[in-house]
Amino acid sequence: MFGRLLSGLMSPAPARLSPPEARLALAALLVRLARADDHYGAEEASRIDAVLAARHGLSAFEAAALRREAEVLEAEAPDTVRFTRALKEAVPEEERAGLLEAMWTVALADSRRGAEEDALIRLAASLLGIGDRASALARQRVERGR
Repeated sequence: MFGRLLSGLMSPAPARLSPPEARLALAALLVRLARADDHYGAEEASRIDAVLAARHGLSAFEAAALRREAEVLEAEAPDTVRFTRALKEAVPEEERAGLLEAMWTVALADSRRGAEEDALIRLAASLLGIGDRASALARQRVERGR
């Protein structure tokens, strides 16, 4: 699946992601976000695991395994634009705000909002068709849930 996903992301007209590929693409996007500020620590990795477990009904072991696979994919994957566009096609419009909430959950895991993380979330929100207001509301929901 890893190779198929990578080649699909690189192709000019990528095929729609399967549900397992969409899970891996989201996990890789979360890893990319966590690495955006050049500080990817245990707290962010743990938060990614929690997001993946909650979002996809995975055990802690399964979520950690998915994150580790995503770490490898993220290091080899193309630009963020391709990830996000693939996710936009795979995730129904009414569920895309949940993707942004997942991103905000990871970005706020270390209690710091870096400019790099903000920029990546703004880019992803735009590519997902989510406006600034909806993104701000997603961030506020995550902040209230802490």
